[in-house]
Amino acid sequence: MEYKRFGDTVVVRMDSGEEIVENVLALAEKENIRLASIEALGAVNEFTVAVLDTAEKQFYRNTFTGAYEITSLVGTLTEQDGKPYLHLHMSAADRTGLVRGGHLNRAVVSATCEMVIRLIDGSVGRRFDSAVGLNVFAF
Repeated sequence: MEYKRFGDTVVVRMDSGEEIVENVLALAEKENIRLASIEALGAVNEFTVAVLDTAEKQFYRNTFTGAYEITSLVGTLTEQDGKPYLHLHMSAADRTGLVRGGHLNRAVVSATCEMVIRLIDGSVGRRFDSAVGLNVFAF
């Protein structure tokens, strides 16, 4: 992973074999990023996404392998218990154009991942909301 910071924006490039979630968390620690908006595109050859069943309050994970183009990767970086907390969603298309997506747990870059992280001056935490079964913004 390589990146360059331009004021309140960090531009990131990840290369083949790198895992997106762990790299973003490592960057957040290194650069002391506490609140940001994230967007990216690129290509992956393995990814795991989850979908929340709100009635059951349970995530169902799906793992996909093969040639996929990231059609959208968006999310937020906040903090929980003093550590960076990512909430990313990703959609990716296979060679037929079929798109799979959900809450991003893991993704391995196959060619490149181009990411823009927009820093927000401030801090927002997370707290568990048992009514919905999620860690929600805590202001």
